[in-house]
Amino acid sequence: MNSHSPPAAHGGERSFIRTLGNVDIFFLGFGSMIGFGWIVLSGDWLLAAGSLGAAVAFIIGGIIMAFVGLVYSELVSAMPLAGGEHNYLLRGLGPVAALLGSWGIIGGYLTVILFESVAVPRTALYLFPDLNQIPLWTIAGSEVHLTWALIGSGTALLLTLLNIRGIRLASLFQTSVMMFLVVIAVIMFISAFFGGDTSNMQPFFTGGAPGLIAVLVVVPFLFVGFDVIPQSAEEANVAPRQIGKLVVLSVIMAAAFYIGILILTSLAVPVSQIGGLDLATADAMSIMLGADFWGQLVVAAGLAGIVTTWNAFLIGASRLLWAMANSGMIPAWFAKMHPTNGTPVNAILFIGVASMIAPFFGEAMLVWAVDSGSPSIVITYLMVAIVFLVLRRREPDMERPMRVGGDRPGIGTIVGVLAVVSTAGMLSLYLPGMPAFLSWEAWIMFGVWWALGLVFAFRLPRGVKPGPNAEEDLLELIAARKNG
Repeated sequence: MNSHSPPAAHGGERSFIRTLGNVDIFFLGFGSMIGFGWIVLSGDWLLAAGSLGAAVAFIIGGIIMAFVGLVYSELVSAMPLAGGEHNYLLRGLGPVAALLGSWGIIGGYLTVILFESVAVPRTALYLFPDLNQIPLWTIAGSEVHLTWALIGSGTALLLTLLNIRGIRLASLFQTSVMMFLVVIAVIMFISAFFGGDTSNMQPFFTGGAPGLIAVLVVVPFLFVGFDVIPQSAEEANVAPRQIGKLVVLSVIMAAAFYIGILILTSLAVPVSQIGGLDLATADAMSIMLGADFWGQLVVAAGLAGIVTTWNAFLIGASRLLWAMANSGMIPAWFAKMHPTNGTPVNAILFIGVASMIAPFFGEAMLVWAVDSGSPSIVITYLMVAIVFLVLRRREPDMERPMRVGGDRPGIGTIVGVLAVVSTAGMLSLYLPGMPAFLSWEAWIMFGVWWALGLVFAFRLPRGVKPGPNAEEDLLELIAARKNG
């Protein structure tokens, strides 16, 4: 079987429609990483580490993500199949690792989606101060209003219906909104270049190493998204090697965007004033340019970032759930494909319902989602980096259209080792006593999600060896267990 062709259907149909071009794929990855965090959290980053300190943290985080992106670029070119890392881990480490790695990244995707479903009404409140009507309840000190929550739930419904309609429509929406965001970003950068003051950037470094780490630990949550590209690989109408290149390009551009946002925000107002701002980047632009309109324009760009991230992760998570169901790891209900639109309809509905409920937990969900999702993301990145090295050693002759290091295998091995070391180091920051140790609410979300994943893992039949035929062997054992 050609390594670039999807295997025949086993657990469910493979009827994806190949419509995504280069621009679509790039904006899918880049847009998934540019959410709302750059408006909500930029002030905290600058206060924690200083203007240049925060930029350095993103440079370090960007380098780490670049190593991981390179690892993904080779693997997706070799196995351009829906579900991304699910396929890599299944081939390199076997079903249990594939289930746990897939479970981790789905958990990360879901927390981002929950974050965005709350960020939409949070943004709308900035534009419409009288939005809060009909109080419902208070959660973690945050009062929830019906009108506020319905904005998030309504957006969730619209995006769910859009994605059920098909990848072409969802991709067109993604590209159009991202073009709007890029135009606003260019206006922001030009305005800061001519209207900003470099003296506002002082102090350049604050908080020392703890301040740097405080910024660094949010990087996985902000950069997760380039891996959405591999999830939709069966819907890409470009060469496998090109898909790999677009993964790396999306990571580089996201790092450049975040660093640019930090610099322009610190140019606009003194760092000492940032702590009193609500949405730091938006408010800073209003102050620098002397009109509320500019802050509202930035918030509109942030709203565009919210929906593109949300849309991308809905695409990625639904394809990964479909791939797991197609391999018999989770209920077959998730493997149902829409007969005409070629979309995993039940997986999309599951995620859509969860995102409709999240706004009713109020703004507290913003913090809980960031804290609980980041370690799950890093766990999967670490596993993918490991499987990259495993497959390099076990299957050196596997066709890899996008081979890291080209004809010099030693370079690829170095990149793989650096990806393993850097992601393992980042994961250690979430351990007890470390700066990113989770709040108890986040631990509950993290623990419940992984407990459910372990239940599915224990249900898998044992004895399936890693390799190209792992999915077929697993499905045969599952069928035999049902019939026996």
